[in-house]
Formats: sequence, structure tokens, C-alpha cells
Amino acid sequence: MNRKIIAAAAFMGAIAIILGAFGAHGLKKVLDETQLATFETGVKYQMYHALFLLFVGTTALLTEKTKKIICYLTVIGVLLFSGSIYLLATSPATGIDFKFLGPVTPIGGLLMILAWMLLLMQVIRKKA
Repeated sequence: MNRKIIAAAAFMGAIAIILGAFGAHGLKKVLDETQLATFETGVKYQMYHALFLLFVGTTALLTEKTKKIICYLTVIGVLLFSGSIYLLATSPATGIDFKFLGPVTPIGGLLMILAWMLLLMQVIRKKA
């Protein structure tokens, strides 16, 4: 499972860098400052959680079952949170109204919070 988690982390990190560069260079001319800042928020959270998964995949503090749950919560959370932010922020450039995705963003955020809370609970419960 560790290999899969680290692979997911690497993939998410690489995509975050690509999207960050795309936002800084490609979208700079088509989005206003607020939309660009929103897009960058999605990139930041994606990168933070790529690093989070890198830690999860390499730590000995967690069971394999817990790592798997954290991985699923994080990946789905990032897809919903950052993915919806990317689409909402680029709506003016694409001409597609993604407002219906507005409620998806906090669901993704909640899943990411649950992943962090699960890590916290497992570390607190772990005996030295």
C-alpha cells in the first residue's frame, strides 16, 4: 500500500506543479486577480495534500488499514475540493457555468479534514 500512496502523492504533486505553472502563465491573461487567486488556492491545497500523502506513505506510525483510509479520504477530498475550485475559477475562461459544483468544495474540504483527524487520533492512541 505504501507504494500506491507514494505514487498518488507524486502524481498529485506533479499535477499541482503543472496546474500552478498553467495558472501563473496561461491563465494570467484570461482570469482576473480574484479568479486567479481562487485557482491558486486549489493548487496550494493539492500540493499540501500531496506532501501529506508522502508522509502517510512513509511513516511507521500508522497501520496499513489506516493509511489506506487516509489515502482514500485525501485523494477524493482533493479531487472534490481542488477540482471544483479549478472548474469554478476558470468558468469565465471556458464559458461553462460550474456554479452547481459550489456545494462540492466543502465536501472535499471535510474529507481532507477527516484524513488529518484520523492521523491525529491514530498518533494519540499509539503507545510509545
